[in-house]
Amino acid sequence: MKYLLTIHTSEIEEATMPAAEVGAVMQAYGAYTDALIKAGVMKDANRLRPSTDATSVRVRGGRTEVLNGPYAETREQLGGYYLIDVPDLDAALSWAARCPSSSHGTIEVRPIWEM
Repeated sequence: MKYLLTIHTSEIEEATMPAAEVGAVMQAYGAYTDALIKAGVMKDANRLRPSTDATSVRVRGGRTEVLNGPYAETREQLGGYYLIDVPDLDAALSWAARCPSSSHGTIEVRPIWEM
């Protein structure tokens, strides 16, 4: 079954991290990605540009509204994702717990509704 692991972290905290800490986090992500690939469960992954680069679209009363920036004010922003294919939710949760950002952010695990 496919699951989307979305990575939610604080862009403000990340922007103020010392360079050595950023390097350590990136190295941890490299190892995590390699582990997913070696296990044969990774289908896709990408890091997202900052939320300040986002454009949001919504329709209200038949009118389309286009907004610069993220759609909601939150402490954590969506920073990236992994699409994995694993046997069940327990396996997906296990991979989410291993994600480097799980120690300082939130990893949402959501099953894919295949169309």
